[in-house]
Amino acid sequence: MSEQTVDPAADPQAVLTSSQQDDEPPRGFWARYARANSLVVTLLAFVTAMILGGLLIAVADPRTQDASHYFFQYPWDTFRYGFAAIGHGYVALFQGAVFNPHTAAKGTWAGYVGPISETLTNATPLILGGLSVGLAFRAGLFNIGGQGQVIAGAICAGFVGFHWQLPPGLHLLLGIIAGALGGAAWGGLAGLLKAKTGAHEVITTIMLNYIAVSLLAYLLSVKGFQAPPYGQAISNTVHKSAQLPPLLGSSVRVHGGLILALLAAWFVHWLLTKSTLGFRLRAVGANQFASRTAGMSVERSYITVMLIAGALCGLAGVSQILGTNSQLTGDIDAGIGFDAITVALLGRANARGIVAAGLLFGALHAGGTQMQSATGTPIDLVQVIQSLIVLFIAAPMLVRAIYRLKGSTSGVAGELAKGWNG
Repeated sequence: MSEQTVDPAADPQAVLTSSQQDDEPPRGFWARYARANSLVVTLLAFVTAMILGGLLIAVADPRTQDASHYFFQYPWDTFRYGFAAIGHGYVALFQGAVFNPHTAAKGTWAGYVGPISETLTNATPLILGGLSVGLAFRAGLFNIGGQGQVIAGAICAGFVGFHWQLPPGLHLLLGIIAGALGGAAWGGLAGLLKAKTGAHEVITTIMLNYIAVSLLAYLLSVKGFQAPPYGQAISNTVHKSAQLPPLLGSSVRVHGGLILALLAAWFVHWLLTKSTLGFRLRAVGANQFASRTAGMSVERSYITVMLIAGALCGLAGVSQILGTNSQLTGDIDAGIGFDAITVALLGRANARGIVAAGLLFGALHAGGTQMQSATGTPIDLVQVIQSLIVLFIAAPMLVRAIYRLKGSTSGVAGELAKGWNG
């Protein structure tokens, strides 16, 4: 009997399901482990990166370096100091990101929730930026323009925040809308160029990043935007009525931008899994040619997804200027646009995964400072750990080979097509 084939042009759903057909699931725990899915590979990539990061911490430790000079005479000193450095480093990382008993012993509210507050504060714009990049991924686009979109959103939200005088609730609402529209306009421009001229989105978004950075530098030198006495590149201060409210009290930094990020994650999840528009975006991302044959407008999908992606990055800019900071500076984007790519990759372009990845990287950012101050470990090692995570995430074949796992080894592109449709 010949196998039955499905014509993707006749059935648009086949665009998404044709690449997801696997063999019959193996039976038994060890068989399922051997054919590990993308979640297991992601967790193993994180563990592997932490192990290698621990080795780097040990190598950078002065006592371990001194003990290595007489390693062949008495090797246990090298191992003892090395493991101690790794333990102290990761304990300090945890204390800076989740809970620090030393600050909690002071009995203040900030001492109890300060570390987790810093994690949530750092995670908020990363989640929003990761949702932006992940959503574009699902439509087959690579949004490198997060930096420019964050800056555009921050400029618009900041201008509304310090230039207008409005009642508190209305002022904040208009600031959020202005930031989302600013980011949407910046992202939508790249989508429009892609749809109308075929210009590659990687090139256009990178160029728009440069334009946004230069535009911000110019505005920070203009009277009316620049704060008096006009001697520094810093904007006027956003009015209290436009600032996002604190969530855990005024003594810690976490603010209402976290609620925006969680609502945005719910919206992206609903959009991709429950809505007709989300189905069309996923179909275009899976196979634009079959989608066009099925009657879908690929060009319109590109514009739409970049508008939404830009708005999400614009909200990240809102969280920066109306929440974490109250004045615009040249580094208001804080590298969020590029870190968001890492978060989207680690989260497998899935809304729930991106939230988890954003919290993880927020914890690494918050804990890295504590690790540096408590143990003397260079904070650059935290960035190395993040880079290692990305390396192993981008090379699932390597992770599967290290742990002798069976299954697909098609890399990031294969994971996008096959494993990120949940």
